[in-house]
Amino acid sequence: MSDVLDLTLELIRRRSVTPADAGCQVLLAQRLARAGFAIEHLRHGEVDNLWATHGSGGPTLVFLGHTDVVPSGPEADWASPPFEPMVRDGRLYGRGAADMKGSVAAMALALERFAAAHPHHPGRVALLLTSDEEGPTNLDGVRRVAEVFRLRGERLDWCVVGEPSSKQRLGDLIRVGRRGSLSGTLTVRGVQGHVAYPEKAKNPIHAFAPALAELAATRWDEGNADFPPTSFQVSNLNAGTGANNVIPGALVAQINFRYATASTAADLRARTGAILDRHGLDWQLDWNLSGEPFLSPAGGLLRETVCAVCRELCAVQPEQSTGGGTSDGRFIAPLGAEVVELGPVNATIHKVDECVAVEDLERLPALYQAICERLLG
Repeated sequence: MSDVLDLTLELIRRRSVTPADAGCQVLLAQRLARAGFAIEHLRHGEVDNLWATHGSGGPTLVFLGHTDVVPSGPEADWASPPFEPMVRDGRLYGRGAADMKGSVAAMALALERFAAAHPHHPGRVALLLTSDEEGPTNLDGVRRVAEVFRLRGERLDWCVVGEPSSKQRLGDLIRVGRRGSLSGTLTVRGVQGHVAYPEKAKNPIHAFAPALAELAATRWDEGNADFPPTSFQVSNLNAGTGANNVIPGALVAQINFRYATASTAADLRARTGAILDRHGLDWQLDWNLSGEPFLSPAGGLLRETVCAVCRELCAVQPEQSTGGGTSDGRFIAPLGAEVVELGPVNATIHKVDECVAVEDLERLPALYQAICERLLG
């Protein structure tokens, strides 16, 4: 059994459903401490965060990952228990195999090997892990750690995120940026009443319908060369008492913008409010900015390095994408770091029978180590 497969099995066996870490970070910290890394545990609330560094001075290359996983769902639906990893037909099955305990194991091993080969390397290499990536708010994970780093002036130059980025084969797609995410909880107030006497009530569902149609039809921007146009979606819509003879007094909708650098959160908030006002609604909207969009520039050293490593070690020219959802890279980019995401195939993430190809898993440490070698070796 390879070192990376063995370590991944150990991590999957720990039932670290978000925000639990279940001892994953302690295991990794002990390994990295033996390899000469300085270890710092940054616990906030119920969330464990690990910051492990090797070297000092000069530029810093950080590998970023998470030890928490999403719930497995009904375990009876899995071909094998989700927290009892199993290799079948060349694939490793288990919750977190692809998202992202395999990458975490590969990053840790790559850093160990790089530090052993270059004990006096210039700059710093580091591993940053959280147990709050898969949670609904991400308040005490990398978001909070980034605030700590900002206050103490941590220098971060390059960040490799181990999220499963590849589509069909390892290295065929890397993420060089991500859209921002702006969510809101909208309350539209009406007047409750009997359905037989609509003149004595005001139905918030009826009032909101034309505004919703305009919100859904609005072309918020045209995107740009790096990002698709901004999208608007309603994820939840609730109103009513459960009785079929009562006009509801209020409607609550949860909305989300995935937006590009062609728009700003302030502009989207203002335009949304203008549409609601135009339709004469009595409304309240509580906003939550999950993360601003970010883009690692074309020609940037990290972006070029990762592309070269994929070409040479994976024999593939990677697509450079800004698609998909969000990642914790959105909290590191504002610190001034160039951020690129490189990880295994994402076909089964969050699914029953999540898995990763063993061959891909065993190649990952070499990819991550090669990035270290080219930037700091």
